[in-house]
Amino acid sequence: MGDLGCFSFFPSKNLGGAGDGGMIISSNQTLADKVRLLRAHGAHPKYFHAIVGFNSRLDELQAAILRVKLPYLRDWSQARLQNAIRYGKEFELAAPIPIIPPSMLPKRSHIFHQYVIRCQKRNGLQAFLKARGVGTEVYYPVPLHEQECFRYLGYSAADFPRAHDASLQTLALPVYPELTDEQRKYVVRSISEFYGHRL
Repeated sequence: MGDLGCFSFFPSKNLGGAGDGGMIISSNQTLADKVRLLRAHGAHPKYFHAIVGFNSRLDELQAAILRVKLPYLRDWSQARLQNAIRYGKEFELAAPIPIIPPSMLPKRSHIFHQYVIRCQKRNGLQAFLKARGVGTEVYYPVPLHEQECFRYLGYSAADFPRAHDASLQTLALPVYPELTDEQRKYVVRSISEFYGHRL
């Protein structure tokens, strides 16, 4: 899928450690060697620095935790996928509500790290769900072109209207592997009720 594949093992990820960690893979030997050099202060051999690097090695404790969890990843991913599929069917059966669930392309797979809907009145819906005990999250509420650090580029919200609209409309619903049918249906019922429908 590319010259370098980057994976995060942050605790909230589908395969997460107990702290920060990550992995980079590559079939390009030159890039792989460069990454190895960067991860160890840019030194090779030890104490001889060819470039300015980082201290970005995965520590043994994180590796041990990930090794124990790795055999369960396929089942966890399948459970997330099943929750996402069932959400989609339950939203189809619900009365018309102004949300757009995520879609899956044919002949493609998805691991649903998040189940993100597009919705109207997002902040009100999030507050309503919180009051009902449903945890949600707004990821990336400010698009890159509107971030303070990129202000010098001179973009306005109107320059990337789809990104701007998405930042105001997206909401991640619970999709973790242990989510029960009743919990998921409760989420759908609560969303329907927020928009004035009862299931």
